[in-house]
Amino acid sequence: MITNKLFLTGILLGVSLSANASGDLIKKASRNGVPQTMDRLEQIVRDKGLSVFNRIDHQANAINVEMEMGAAQVLIFGSPKLGTAIMKQDPAAGLDLPLRVLVYQDGEGKTWISYHDPGALESEYQLKGNPAILKAQGALGAITDAAAE
Repeated sequence: MITNKLFLTGILLGVSLSANASGDLIKKASRNGVPQTMDRLEQIVRDKGLSVFNRIDHQANAINVEMEMGAAQVLIFGSPKLGTAIMKQDPAAGLDLPLRVLVYQDGEGKTWISYHDPGALESEYQLKGNPAILKAQGALGAITDAAAE
């Protein structure tokens, strides 16, 4: 039984490490705390006319199950127009859409903004030459840069 659990843990760790090996994770320092950075991010997203689908507070969810963790929130948002243009070319890309941005505090109290580079979608799915990918890349970069200030 223990051998099976160790084997499964090894497989899951290997999958996790290979998923991160693509180098598509972008991480930016923020000058403000998690709530302020996330509020700013959400306001910028709304001001750009993008749809906000959900805001998840991982710390609050941990408290609800009597656990503790540092501040961490995810914003799920996107442009139905760009998302549709991407998914028309390869519907499987819907697995990674809408976009998600994580804002969290590390063990040293520093706030980070983190997200997957939309450019990675081009190689993960059959999206070669899709102009919506480049637009999503530029928009997400600019939005997170502004939120980090």
